[in-house]
Amino acid sequence: MAPRILLARHGQTDWSLSGKHTGRTDVPLLEEGRRGAKLLGERLHRAPFEGLPDAEVRTSPLARARETCELAGFGERAALWDALLEWDYGAYEGMTPEEIQDVRPGWLIWRDGVPDGESLDRVTARADEVVRWARSADRDVLVFAHGHILRSIGARWLGLPIDFAARIRLNPTSLSVLGWAYGEPAIESWNDLGHLAG
Repeated sequence: MAPRILLARHGQTDWSLSGKHTGRTDVPLLEEGRRGAKLLGERLHRAPFEGLPDAEVRTSPLARARETCELAGFGERAALWDALLEWDYGAYEGMTPEEIQDVRPGWLIWRDGVPDGESLDRVTARADEVVRWARSADRDVLVFAHGHILRSIGARWLGLPIDFAARIRLNPTSLSVLGWAYGEPAIESWNDLGHLAG
């Protein structure tokens, strides 16, 4: 079996709800985020996933991802991994895209990066590290992390430059599956929120 990587974005937080760039600030889940994490877990424990008994699980060490992982029922199986941390937004931490546009018109993170934060090359290297790990054995992997790093992993899984991630949005508590089609890396599903419907 060719390995797949399942990407779970953390549940809703106050900052994700308001659109603030939430990098390394440890913002807690809202009640809505905790409810979504439980629903995600219920989905992953039903067919066709059946709890992913053979999958290796890793999570970002930040509380919002860790708690999502725990509430989804994978906390005891998960290893913390710094490669899954969200982008360090530097001077733009806590700012909304509109606020950043006011000080830097035309700005696009996937092209322009962030001042005093993590470079595009460094984010790409971390995403590549996750992709190499996911492909390293014949088993599925499940990761709990954050919007921009998961979008970066999606782009790099496909062998595309990181700026492709600008075109693949991810909502809080979404589930995405990266796999294979005709021997080539492919998106099986993306930004799936079906479990939130109950």
